[in-house]
Amino acid sequence: MSVAADLRDIAVSLAREAGDMALHGRKNGTLTLHTKSSPVDMVTQYDKASEDMITAGLAKLRPHDAIVGEEGASTAGTSGITWHIDPIDGTTNFMYDLPTWAVSIGAVDEHGPLAGAVYAPALGEMFSAARGNGAHVNHTPLAVRRCEDVSQALIATGFSYNVSGRGPHAQRVARMLMTVRDVRRMGAAAIDLCFVAAGRIDAYFEEGLNSWDLVAGQLIATEAGAFVTNFHGDAVVPEQVLACSPELHPHMVRLIEESTQPQT
Repeated sequence: MSVAADLRDIAVSLAREAGDMALHGRKNGTLTLHTKSSPVDMVTQYDKASEDMITAGLAKLRPHDAIVGEEGASTAGTSGITWHIDPIDGTTNFMYDLPTWAVSIGAVDEHGPLAGAVYAPALGEMFSAARGNGAHVNHTPLAVRRCEDVSQALIATGFSYNVSGRGPHAQRVARMLMTVRDVRRMGAAAIDLCFVAAGRIDAYFEEGLNSWDLVAGQLIATEAGAFVTNFHGDAVVPEQVLACSPELHPHMVRLIEESTQPQT
């Protein structure tokens, strides 16, 4: 088995363990809520518990790897592998008991995303990928939906935790609504990227993410045949993410540009 496949299996195991713990806690316990970067950026005790469980597992299984976690985990490594952890992506969904939240664990090396898992416990779905080995959901291979016509495209997006910055994006999305089939807002970037991989949506775009939001889902979408870039079609960065099929990609780049331009 390749290194990438080994790391994928580790990500799958740890994501399942942490996700099942969080789901059980959500169903049977009381949530302790705090805010982070803004009044709408929520965190619960299960975000921290999930991250602690994952980092403890990595410390045992991969002691020489680096770790970057949303809730503050930061470990220097010497192996050249770095793990990016979102212990609960979609905490607001988790808080409201909506099913579209996930544990996202991705590993990168000098060439980019190498392995990852996105586990949605409330949906009973484990998305995973290893570089060069394809992407799967519960062992079923994933492939993007082949959509060439933007007017037939179902688009997903997300909105910033910075409430004051939502206006321009809301205007962009409102203009897109006149062109695309429809727009969805799932509330978790990792879920959106996996849904592109599964062909459940045709495209996803968002600004202002972090590495832990992106790494695992990016690899899963790419291994399922998606192009994952910034809004201009160049290398993807957390600040700008666009994921869709190769056929739809140039049309989405153009639509985002047109929808972003000031109205005259």
